[in-house]
Amino acid sequence: QLQLVESGGGLVQPGGSLRLSCTSSKFILDSEYIGWFRQAPGKAREGVSVISNSDYRTYYADSVKGRFTISRDNAKNTIDLQMNGLQLEDTAVYYCAAGRPPLGLSEAGYLDSRLFASWGQGTQVTVSS
Repeated sequence: QLQLVESGGGLVQPGGSLRLSCTSSKFILDSEYIGWFRQAPGKAREGVSVISNSDYRTYYADSVKGRFTISRDNAKNTIDLQMNGLQLEDTAVYYCAAGRPPLGLSEAGYLDSRLFASWGQGTQVTVSS
């Protein structure tokens, strides 16, 4: 199990912003795809965004495109998820995960949580007025 630690969750009003960080080692970030996933109460875990390890290619769920941005901070060894325009339905526990998905998948394919073997403990994001 690879070490991944999430931070940055909290309570925000609709339309607000939060920035989540997934901290790991440079070795892990260089060798694994890192993804952000979320799970709301009573719902299945869903992929939010994934970034590749070599060329930093990014993939997004349709529900967050244009609002969320995934990026890598090499100085801090983090994968960050900038979340803007937050909506009530974004409320969930957000997890980061590491994996090695096969090449050539569709965008939706890279967001499949079954392709990611190592998971952090999660951070709560609550959007409420």
